[in-house]
Amino acid sequence: MRNALVGAEVHEVDVATTAVPAETVRRARRAKLKAVPTGIEHGTVTVVVAGTPFEVTTLRHDVVTDGRHAKVRFGRDFAEDAARRDFTINALSLSRDGTVHDTTGGLADLAARRVRFIGDPTTRIREDYLRTLRFFRFHAQYATGPIDVAGLHAAIRERAGLARLSRERLRAELLKLVAAPGAAATVAELSHAGLLLAVTGAVAEPGRLTALAGRSDTHAHDPMLRLAALLVRVREDADNLRERLRLTNAEYARLLDLAALQSRLRSTDGPLDRRAIRRLAVDHGAQPVADAAALLAGCARPALTAGGTAALAALAAGTEAVPSFPLGGADVINAGVPPGAGVGRVLARARGLWLDADCPLDAETIADLLTQSLPARDSH
Repeated sequence: MRNALVGAEVHEVDVATTAVPAETVRRARRAKLKAVPTGIEHGTVTVVVAGTPFEVTTLRHDVVTDGRHAKVRFGRDFAEDAARRDFTINALSLSRDGTVHDTTGGLADLAARRVRFIGDPTTRIREDYLRTLRFFRFHAQYATGPIDVAGLHAAIRERAGLARLSRERLRAELLKLVAAPGAAATVAELSHAGLLLAVTGAVAEPGRLTALAGRSDTHAHDPMLRLAALLVRVREDADNLRERLRLTNAEYARLLDLAALQSRLRSTDGPLDRRAIRRLAVDHGAQPVADAAALLAGCARPALTAGGTAALAALAAGTEAVPSFPLGGADVINAGVPPGAGVGRVLARARGLWLDADCPLDAETIADLLTQSLPARDSH
């Protein structure tokens, strides 16, 4: 409803009903639709229509909340159901005849592009402490003016509640926040309020996120890259985020690589030319090198020559292929080296010579590099 009114992409349609879950399941099956009790204790049944899932939830009101979970009682009052939600723009509904129902002032807030809690912000946050991060995330996604002061003050007062949330919930919400259109300014607010430190245990660099968000390339909207811009410079930063946000192995590996690349790029003495960029791409991949360079944009190091800049753009875009080392263990054995550890040592020497020679691929040069890498033969 909210997205449709502002012309944004609608990702899902949720349905509210006065029917209790068992009745929802019965009616769905009578209509020969698949019904999955995905959140039955909270009144939610997922009904699959032509392969598309729709969450159908019984009207309800909270009986008990503890900041993480709520015990609910099913009801029949749409206004009461709307009043238990978090923000006014999330409490809008549409009936089958096309009538928009707004009992909390959501339409006015949506028109003004502002995000406000329904009722007392402190009460809403204490019902579910994740609403603190959701407040900033929705502001970054939908608002255009200053952040709501009452909501901000309540979020700061209730910051201790963030420690009660699971790391998985914090990770999911933070990644959505940094990917939002207004992430740069909003994350700066989150950081200045001390809330980002409470979530991540790290001192953030909002300026790096601002610089990355200002780039025109679509890769700059990648949430993990934005998280790295905000919080990752060295390996210890990646280690910290893995623990605080329970990152997946793939996410952690990517942040580690970005940290290593930033350290490597910052340690370069002279400007990076085409050969240096190609070498980095062979070691780390073209896109990670481009990502790390983007994270360090505006820093004194690394500096790129014109040729290095052109090579980086071509490799990242795929218009120039990343060179692939053409030798393998069989080549070394065929050259007379017995199987064993010596094969690896020869390959390592050959690869170093190949990189120094700017990754040639012609057979004659490759054969010469292999010969240079072979162990010296005893003339006696």
